[in-house]
Amino acid sequence: MVVVLISLFILGYTCIALEHPLKVNKTATALLLGTALWAVFSFCHGIFQPELNEAEWRFFITDNLIDNLGETAEIVFFLLGAMTIVTLIEDYQGFRIITDKIVTTNKKKLLWELSILTFFLSALLDNMTTAIVMCALLSKLIADKKERWLFAGMVILAANAGGAWSPIGDVTTIMLWIGGQVTTINIMVKTLVASLVCMAVPVLVVGATLKGDITRPESEQSGVDVPVHLRRLILIMGIAALIFVPIFKTITHLPPYLGMLFGLGVLWVTTEIVSRKYEKDGHKLPTAVSTLEHIDVPTILFFLGILMAVACLKDAGILASLASGLDNTFLSMKMGNEPVGFFIIDLIIGVLSSVVDNVPLVAAVMGMYPITDGAIFDVNHPFWEFLAYCAGTGGSLLIIGSAAGVAVMGMEKIDFIWYLKNITIKALLGYLAGAIVFVLMDVTLFEKVEWLRNLA
Repeated sequence: MVVVLISLFILGYTCIALEHPLKVNKTATALLLGTALWAVFSFCHGIFQPELNEAEWRFFITDNLIDNLGETAEIVFFLLGAMTIVTLIEDYQGFRIITDKIVTTNKKKLLWELSILTFFLSALLDNMTTAIVMCALLSKLIADKKERWLFAGMVILAANAGGAWSPIGDVTTIMLWIGGQVTTINIMVKTLVASLVCMAVPVLVVGATLKGDITRPESEQSGVDVPVHLRRLILIMGIAALIFVPIFKTITHLPPYLGMLFGLGVLWVTTEIVSRKYEKDGHKLPTAVSTLEHIDVPTILFFLGILMAVACLKDAGILASLASGLDNTFLSMKMGNEPVGFFIIDLIIGVLSSVVDNVPLVAAVMGMYPITDGAIFDVNHPFWEFLAYCAGTGGSLLIIGSAAGVAVMGMEKIDFIWYLKNITIKALLGYLAGAIVFVLMDVTLFEKVEWLRNLA
């Protein structure tokens, strides 16, 4: 049955990758994949949990389904809230305030500006939210679809790289931070340079091929011309709502999606009041109700299907077996007297995270090496820091390998194969370059310079 589950996942993943040649929407495939895997898993009584009787097995399946659906719903509602807030800002022409400040039309200069902005904004918000914001900006800056796709691909790389070095920038880094594997200052100091290199190398490669200027799209006006002060108000409130999410989580210790929905609620009430006040000739300013009517629901359902499919592999123990196999194969490897096996394990996990969601992969690794007395990897061990880097940036290798990639894919309708041909190699170069920088810094600087080691 393990072979059947893995074969089904590979088949479904291939169909998602070949969405355009097959002319079958990836969301339909993801939903079929998620439900089919759980259906097959439900008939595996006696294989995965032989000690359970049939009634206990049914309870096990139901209980795990509810748990996984809850975890998946957190991401889905987070995405729904973020997309609605960003679309509201766009409907109120709030992004014009930012795009009007970006005066350059030179492709190379614009690429650097957007990549650096994305990198640091991702560390402040998170990579998925930042990707959604930047994707909305791109639609206002670049008219040509293929040029916009190229810039959107670089946004994905920059968002994932920026999220990897911040304790609140990526879901896997958050997991390691909350789990006690890393501390705030340590993860920032140890991974910032590597993450910056991971972002910069692809920008240098792509920038070398860019020539000329971009063409901006013609500005579109809604039924009511939005006054400048309202554009500014909704932009500030929207960005504040996004920034408030990690603050809300830190204060309340509640899941981030609740903070996102709270921010959406505040913005929703504000737009309802503003819309009534500025009604003109039968036209009202947008509200969250009108915005939700054109939210990209297929992208949200795609998230649901693919995450539930991966959750089935996790509950079947396939991901844990994979992590254990990596451990047995590589952990004991050394270069001279220096252990290097854990670096290889992290690198492979990073590559795997472009195919399988990085959250269950990291969760499996955390379960294998608990922080206890006599643990193999204690708090702030390079293994954990390098895992944060690899799991955070490795997902950029494929467009559906990260939450940021899936969000941009849905908003821009980027083709999987196009991303594979045009972005994957650049992402791999950045990923490996950042990894090399991390290892060299860990072996030389942090182990030999006392003040850096104390700071980390």
